[in-house]
Amino acid sequence: MHIYKKTFLSVLVLGSMIACTTAQHQASPNLGQPMSALEIKKLDISIGPDGVGLPVGSGNAKLGAKVYEAQCVSCHGVKGQGKPVDALVGGIGSLSTDKPVRTVGSFWPHPTTLFDYTRRSMPLQSPKSLTNNEVYAVSAYILFLNGIISEDYELNQQNLAQVKMPNRDGMIDFSKEKAVTYK
Repeated sequence: MHIYKKTFLSVLVLGSMIACTTAQHQASPNLGQPMSALEIKKLDISIGPDGVGLPVGSGNAKLGAKVYEAQCVSCHGVKGQGKPVDALVGGIGSLSTDKPVRTVGSFWPHPTTLFDYTRRSMPLQSPKSLTNNEVYAVSAYILFLNGIISEDYELNQQNLAQVKMPNRDGMIDFSKEKAVTYK
């Protein structure tokens, strides 16, 4: 009699699992709805190193200092020195030393990366809340603090990609490297 109870319980548990699985498939949340080209374009805010995708707008370091003070200083410290999170300035020329300091100015090879990252991820408490002009301005401020552009230099979609970053030639472009096959 004991073996019949185990078998009955096993069949009962298996049946319940099948019933639950079937019920889950029937109650679909309608995920995976097709998006229109316009909806995709609104979400695709990627910007490449060449500046393709940069939006209309402009800003300089003087305006950026105000945006930085209001939106960035609490995390990145006065003039981008860091604390409580990463520093944004300094370290230029330190990458080949025993103690490299990786900042926007010393490590990032493209100024468009600064704009792209800031626009999509900052400020931390409310990403994507800055206007394009504010992102251009705060990007200009950070580049100014790193000694890369002057305080009056007006960043915009036409000239941002042309700004020469100190580490522009320090990265390997694997898309241009010959593929290696291991056997």
